[in-house]
Amino acid sequence: MKELILASASPRRARLLRQVGIPFRAVPAAVDESAGRPDPDPAELVVRLALAKARWVAARLGEGLVLGADTVVAHRGEILVKPRGPAEAREMLLRLSGGAHSVFTGLALVDAATGRCETGCAETRVWMRALETELIDAYVATDEPVDKAGAYGIQGKAAFFVEKIEGCYSNVVGLPLSQLYLLLARMGLKPWSGWRDAGGEGRRADD
Repeated sequence: MKELILASASPRRARLLRQVGIPFRAVPAAVDESAGRPDPDPAELVVRLALAKARWVAARLGEGLVLGADTVVAHRGEILVKPRGPAEAREMLLRLSGGAHSVFTGLALVDAATGRCETGCAETRVWMRALETELIDAYVATDEPVDKAGAYGIQGKAAFFVEKIEGCYSNVVGLPLSQLYLLLARMGLKPWSGWRDAGGEGRRADD
């Protein structure tokens, strides 16, 4: 498989790629994620930004397969991105408390050598229980919500908040792995081809 380049500095996306055994290196894209945020369709928005990130990195490398991703939360017609500080994080969580919202992640794969691209999008519905204000305040004080769309991370302490989800769990973390597999397959790639060579490397005692 061609070298995969992750156009992101997200440790969560990196962790998910390692989980499924895909070798990669990270080259974060310098793309203004706030540009065009008023888009009424969150699915179109995240795909457009994911493609912009992948193309930005691909243009500078000239070779390899570049993966771009972008995640937002949509709630009652409004798009929620990363909070700009604790006050905004608290306000977002109060809005999401006691109801359902959708998490959208757009993916884009760009072959840097040929310019060929494949894109896709995943949506997951998330139901959040009614949150006590003291729980929200304690969570915001951890700084965990600051770099996350919608101001929470389901894979972290905010697992306390979520009653149920409908759809892909890894999408809520920031990288829908099932959708990624389909994009790689459309590129003619077999992302599982290196599993046998990897053997038990990286396995931990608690796996």
